Amino acid sequence: MQLNQEKVQKLKHIQYGSVKQCMTLEGHPQIKGYDFENGLDFKEFLKAYSLTGFQGTHLAQGIEIVKAMQREKAKIFLSFTSNQVSSGNREIIKFLVKNKKVDVLVTSAGGVEEDIIKCLKPFVIGNFESPGAMLFENGVNRTGNIFVPNDRFSLFDDFMKTFFERIYKIQKEKNKIFCPKNLIKELGIEINDEDSILYWAAKNDIPLFCPGIIDGSLGDLVYFFKQSHPDFMIDVSKEMKDMVDLVLNSEKTGGILLGGGISKHFTLNANIFKEGLDYVVYINTAQEYDGSDSGARVEEAITWGKVKTNAPNVKIHCDATIAFPLLVAGSFMD
Repeated sequence: MQLNQEKVQKLKHIQYGSVKQCMTLEGHPQIKGYDFENGLDFKEFLKAYSLTGFQGTHLAQGIEIVKAMQREKAKIFLSFTSNQVSSGNREIIKFLVKNKKVDVLVTSAGGVEEDIIKCLKPFVIGNFESPGAMLFENGVNRTGNIFVPNDRFSLFDDFMKTFFERIYKIQKEKNKIFCPKNLIKELGIEINDEDSILYWAAKNDIPLFCPGIIDGSLGDLVYFFKQSHPDFMIDVSKEMKDMVDLVLNSEKTGGILLGGGISKHFTLNANIFKEGLDYVVYINTAQEYDGSDSGARVEEAITWGKVKTNAPNVKIHCDATIAFPLLVAGSFMD
């Protein structure tokens, strides 16, 4: 059955509306991808993300925000979850710390211990689909598609036992209780390895905060050490004071936040004391729909005063092992 012309015209009007009411958006940036016909110019390749759309455009916005942090001499806070150190992003973070591109580091316990463990023995590529029971029976731990055999932790245990004995001796002889930040600086000195984030943070006097230092293998070792040294202490309260003092003594602050969890929140929360971050870039894949802080967008942080209302900001919804190297290439390598 054919529709008559009157009905066809009516349907067209319903679908497209009146042309007079249409915003043509003339003058708006046009979507366009990188043209590989003339080969690869990496700088132009990165610039092309701005007109790519979707998360490519968010990545380009993040690059410009990080450039602005540097241009305006903001104190740059780099927070990262432990899996960033599990992955090859460790080497990229180490580069930034070694070359004094960032001013403050915040991570979880795993970010500290895995940096040390990798100095003792490397992690290896595995498979997301490997059966858990089979790996467990063979003493292999899995982080995504990265395998970490138990022998790495045996080496870490031996290293930390000697380290804790030295720290405990200082505590007893000098009546000095270390906070996580200062304990981590001593770890960087102790490991003495140029592949280490902790080593370069200690060498360049870049503070590395870890408010959740006992939530991991480090905590397990503290438990065992306290069986024979019950008066051994770590002062976590000083971590908060030192972090907030650092924020208050900064004219402007910018945040590059990889992943979520305690490292993200500790960075954001401390910046409440100066009415929020002046610049912020999130890179994570967490979603906000369960109300988690990890998944919360920047707009939510603004409501808490963690980020200024006028702060340039973006959330890049992407695996940080993809987005972070590109962000660094585009914003720190000019």
